[in-house]
Amino acid sequence: MSSARDRCVATLSVGAALFVVTATLVTGCSGAGPTTPGPDAAAPGDIPDDQAFVEVTPFPGFAVTVPEGWAMTAAGPAVTFTDKLNAITVDSRFAATAPSETAVHQDVDQQFASAAGYVAGTVTSVTRPAGPAVEATYRIAGPTNPVSGKSVTDEVERYEFFRDGQLVTLTLSAPVGADNVDPWRTVTDSFRWTP
Repeated sequence: MSSARDRCVATLSVGAALFVVTATLVTGCSGAGPTTPGPDAAAPGDIPDDQAFVEVTPFPGFAVTVPEGWAMTAAGPAVTFTDKLNAITVDSRFAATAPSETAVHQDVDQQFASAAGYVAGTVTSVTRPAGPAVEATYRIAGPTNPVSGKSVTDEVERYEFFRDGQLVTLTLSAPVGADNVDPWRTVTDSFRWTP
């Protein structure tokens, strides 16, 4: 015959087991695990629709509009504007001749052939308000996150503009899947030569 104390311990043990099972079921059904973004969630690198833009003159001879508030860093003949996973780099240098599709294709391949995640895209002649340009697209591994040690694959659009010996390269990059078609078009259409 079991004592009152033994019956009490058995009841507590069953109660504790039921609590653990109930807690596990509730946690498993609560949606606390991995979630997928809803239809209105922004993909990493999306520039907000209400983003403001400002015109900058990083080097003499031209101006371009970039998103307001982005961090700016300069390194040699290049200035880069960044925000989260996006970047816009403007490079200005002397060139004897205007860029051709063949020359840009070779230059991009030589520059990035050994870079992590490089996948060549297209090279085409395009027209922007500032005049003709050569556009190259490609994919490449983005910067490594210092905390996680991981990187995302970036989609890159590179434009080369030329006038009177000045070659300006405008490079825009964002994670693959970011919907930045309109902001990137705002930037590239804004490029203009100055007196």
